[in-house]
Amino acid sequence: MTFSSCSISGQKSLSEPSPDLATTPQNQQETAIFAGGCFWCTESDFEKLLGVLSVVSGYAGGKEENPSYEEVSAGKTGHRESVLVTYDTTKISYEALLENFWKHVDPTDSGGQFVDRGAQYKSAIFYNSDAQKKAAEDSRNSLMASGIFEKPIVTDILPATTFYPAEEYHQDYFKKNSIRYHFYRSRSGRDDFLNQTWNKDTNWSFVEENPTKSTDSTDSFQKPSDEELQKKLTPLQYRVTQKESTEKAFQNEYWDEKREGIYVDIVSGEPLFSSLDKYDSGTGWPSFTRPISGASITTRNDRSFFSVRTEVRSRLADSHLGHVFSDGPQPTGLRYCMNSAALRFVPKEDLRKEGYGKYVFLFR
Repeated sequence: MTFSSCSISGQKSLSEPSPDLATTPQNQQETAIFAGGCFWCTESDFEKLLGVLSVVSGYAGGKEENPSYEEVSAGKTGHRESVLVTYDTTKISYEALLENFWKHVDPTDSGGQFVDRGAQYKSAIFYNSDAQKKAAEDSRNSLMASGIFEKPIVTDILPATTFYPAEEYHQDYFKKNSIRYHFYRSRSGRDDFLNQTWNKDTNWSFVEENPTKSTDSTDSFQKPSDEELQKKLTPLQYRVTQKESTEKAFQNEYWDEKREGIYVDIVSGEPLFSSLDKYDSGTGWPSFTRPISGASITTRNDRSFFSVRTEVRSRLADSHLGHVFSDGPQPTGLRYCMNSAALRFVPKEDLRKEGYGKYVFLFR
């Protein structure tokens, strides 16, 4: 494993190297270190990229040797929760890693990241060489000039010091403890912030993710043809999901549904919303304060009806679901106003039977 000019402490045990890491020539491997708040989330966001060979959660930027999670999380050592990314330079550039980093943090937050507060959670880029330093500074300047953020960019760009891998139970936490990870992430405010920020029109293009590295089993879904959809869906479901139609208020299946459970995409079955986040908005459509995961939906500007609204679509099937508005209750202040015809409700008692067992945890 190549670590450029940074050093790494090997005192804590790590999982076996990935097959990609073991088979990629050493001269094609380089490393990068990023601090993006909770390292469970940062690790997950980088592991999905094509060309990334491995991501290790750990601690960087402090002076204490071999710090523990308890010490770092308490802010006692000067370290930040960070990740060490090893990547194949023939498949992904350092600039692409920087782009991915900026799009998964709040670079204007000087006090931490989202629900995690303290200097140990503040964002940073640790450079291993003069070339990485220049690339990081150039990307930060480009982001500042883009006008995407109104507040100043406060992410630090610092020389890399010794990187200490975190304890084994933190490695691949998003895979090994997926229920707790998704519960934490969906409530952290991270994905809500990212969706609101990066759904603006911008010239910054998203980095391609590697579908073979996704942990969501529904990623194998292939959208049926239009002919198949017309056979599978009712006329109303087809008009709503495929033609952006809107069903009648107070005359739809779920506007007054009060049972506990989750709402999934009628086309793909992808989990979208939970009854825990559902509320009576008085509009006559099922309304939610947030999705189960920000990764399950996409948004875009809808300029129909002589106004600009934010349309919500499912990620896998690209189904039209409804719109999101900024007049909802706390804690998000958002109102995801959905069409019942785009959803299917799965009661909590049927979650395991229908293959959604990992969401039972939400209702305990």
